[in-house]
Amino acid sequence: MRFWCSALQEPWTWAWRAYPGVWAASAAIAVPYVWARRRISQSHALSPDSATAALQRRQAWFFGAGVLAFWVASDWPLGVLGAGYLASAHMAQFMLYTLVAAPLLVLGTPEPMARRILAKLRLYRFMTRLTQPVFAGLAFNACLVATHSPWAVDTLRANQAGSFVMDVVWLISGVVVWLPICSPLVEHRLQHYPGKMVYLFLALGVVPAVPAGFLTFAGFPLYATYELAPRFYGLDAATDQQMAGLIMKLGGIPIVWGAIVAMMLRWADEARRASPAPANRR
Repeated sequence: MRFWCSALQEPWTWAWRAYPGVWAASAAIAVPYVWARRRISQSHALSPDSATAALQRRQAWFFGAGVLAFWVASDWPLGVLGAGYLASAHMAQFMLYTLVAAPLLVLGTPEPMARRILAKLRLYRFMTRLTQPVFAGLAFNACLVATHSPWAVDTLRANQAGSFVMDVVWLISGVVVWLPICSPLVEHRLQHYPGKMVYLFLALGVVPAVPAGFLTFAGFPLYATYELAPRFYGLDAATDQQMAGLIMKLGGIPIVWGAIVAMMLRWADEARRASPAPANRR
């Protein structure tokens, strides 16, 4: 039994495969979270006000959805297809890790839990530097380019350990890039909506379009892993790679622009509430 999805070099079938490493990784994210939430709730008031209770429920739902997205991206069938059959499935995994699972996990983390984790690991100062927009954006896009290079894909996807490392790097880089937007710690977030919108547009909209365009318009397959893999229902490697480029280029648009529009609306609402009411005219 294999513990993580990696290239198999076997004809594709829809026969289910067990990957206990994926289940263990999902549990390793979820179980400590549940335990920590209980510790936090016991150390605070036993009867929180309705607003606090609603926030706690919302955070729990966000975190649970993030764990679910991580599991879907990692396990059979998408994890297997992405590890050794289709570059487009590989790219769908990347998008799920960085644009779905990562922000949901960040949004679901309570502030006391985040502070306790950083204190225990002595990472507060490091994270203060890393969550600066320039560093966070550069770190994410450096991981994007590095993990989508032909050498990285063909080397890491060939074995379980390498494939596991790639998936973990994607999730961590996704968390890093979203921290300036929605970190549980207010001092690690950008404070003004225009800055948040510009950062999100550049870090997740503009820069990823460059490698996406290269994948879409390349005249030959870049990855031996997917070029030499058993064909998935006759889909050729060049078309599969073009689909991967389109997924990277267009797949994030609903999330990135949806977040930008939501921030614009919230910014306008806060500005309207902050402006003085016009005096009644006689």
